[in-house]
Amino acid sequence: MKLQQSKGGGGLGTKSVLTDETRALLMARYHLDKPIMLRYWLWLKEIAQLDFGHSFTDQRPVLEKIKERLPVSLVFGISSILVALLVGIPLGLLSARYQNTWLDRGVALLVIAMYSVPVYVLGILLLTFLGGPDFLNFFPIYGIQSDAYDSLSFLGRVGDRLFHFVLPCICYCIGSLAFITQQQRASILDALQQDYVRTARAKGVSEFGVFLKHAFRNSLIPIATILGAMVPSILGGGVIIERLFSIPGLGLLSFESLLERDYPTIMANFTISAFLSLLGIFASDLMYVLVDPRIDFESEAE
Repeated sequence: MKLQQSKGGGGLGTKSVLTDETRALLMARYHLDKPIMLRYWLWLKEIAQLDFGHSFTDQRPVLEKIKERLPVSLVFGISSILVALLVGIPLGLLSARYQNTWLDRGVALLVIAMYSVPVYVLGILLLTFLGGPDFLNFFPIYGIQSDAYDSLSFLGRVGDRLFHFVLPCICYCIGSLAFITQQQRASILDALQQDYVRTARAKGVSEFGVFLKHAFRNSLIPIATILGAMVPSILGGGVIIERLFSIPGLGLLSFESLLERDYPTIMANFTISAFLSLLGIFASDLMYVLVDPRIDFESEAE
């Protein structure tokens, strides 16, 4: 169904010339001629079938557009979470292990720097100094692949993707990495003050064994909670970064949909964000079982 639109915008947000017949067809198509509770029920029924409707901007199925963008956001989001965990936890452990030393102060300074720099400022700095022609000009500055990607070998394609991946990944994980590092340091220092740690030391367990075997596992409980909050950022946290680096992910799709008032696509993105929030809570619960042997789902159920 095509509408005659005036210039200067997209979607249904622009002034359109609608006849009474066209208006009635639109009302019926989007269930606007039905009571609000029935509309809500029909919307839930369609969502359960993964039918998000058609985009206002190009009349394509919203699910088709999401399928094109979702893998990109998942790769960047999951990779940034893994990098933040694999780097942040060891940094927090080192900072706590060598508390009040130059290493601890250096990590603290690094964390403050990572907290202080906004993502968009960091992205601009990386693009200017590492990707811009005026300085190193080492990394690509936009997209997820080169123009000659299709002509490359398999290893060449992998390397090309990784090359495009570096700068956005730094921006994705910088905030989470700083937060995890600080939380890991505080958590393990708190664990080292507990009675079971003092008992282990009294039994002659080495300081290294006390640190890793007794304190480390219990210090991961707050990290499991943080992990649940990081999962929704796979969608929402990438809006600025994807816009800055021209990455065709869900974040950029959400931004474009908001500008063009593409309501079906906006609602689909909100639904996916809610699902990721639930997935993050579920992942946190699983992590609790792994890091704390006192938690058992079966015993709780009984």
